[in-house]
Amino acid sequence: MSHHIVQADNLHYTYPDGTVGLDDINFKIHHGESVALVGSNGAGKSTLLLHLIGCLTPTKGYIRIGDYPLNKKNLKAVRRSTGMVFQDPDDQLFMPTVFDDVAFGLINFGVPEAEIENQVMKALEIVGVSHLAQRSPHKLSGGEKRAVAIATVIATMPDIIIMDEPSSNLDPASRRRLINLLKTFTHTKIIATHDLDMALEICERTIVINKGSIIADGSTKELFNNEKLLAMSGLEKPLTMQGLR
Repeated sequence: MSHHIVQADNLHYTYPDGTVGLDDINFKIHHGESVALVGSNGAGKSTLLLHLIGCLTPTKGYIRIGDYPLNKKNLKAVRRSTGMVFQDPDDQLFMPTVFDDVAFGLINFGVPEAEIENQVMKALEIVGVSHLAQRSPHKLSGGEKRAVAIATVIATMPDIIIMDEPSSNLDPASRRRLINLLKTFTHTKIIATHDLDMALEICERTIVINKGSIIADGSTKELFNNEKLLAMSGLEKPLTMQGLR
């Protein structure tokens, strides 16, 4: 199923001030894979994710999302098959009610009005917050906002889900609900995170990025056992692998 593939070839990006954001990024993610993207702050994780949804344009190299090279001509089709959950839910939630926020993407994609309510409520039920449909998103807890942000993405039924630090600022119960929810998704998933314990549970594959370059790509468990690799990336072994929890 090529429509689930995410591929980067010789990807480079330099910010306007001359700072190198990405340096020769190469990878191919296949249908149904769950891949963690890890590295220290400033390593290039968010920069890479923004390229995958067309918010940034490579200085050099190219990206393929599904059947399409990512360019201006194909941007609408790419965004139709790819959904991103941003690090801060407030960057995604801006409508008067939760229902309106989840419906927004469906309306923009031209979903018939008769189908919108059903798809909105189904997405809210999947993430466990259908009771919040008529609430203002800005009056929700952090965990509730995160769930609604995920619902805005899955309502459009993308082939690929991209997440930037999805467990940040969640209490333990909300974090556990998120992990359990992500385990049920059959989508191709790319998750940028500092939460290595979560990555260990959800993602069989991990890409480690440091100073804009990929320095490792392989089995999550094997890479997380490599303390030298983790140290040079500003990370440490997950607590579950340290025998502390």
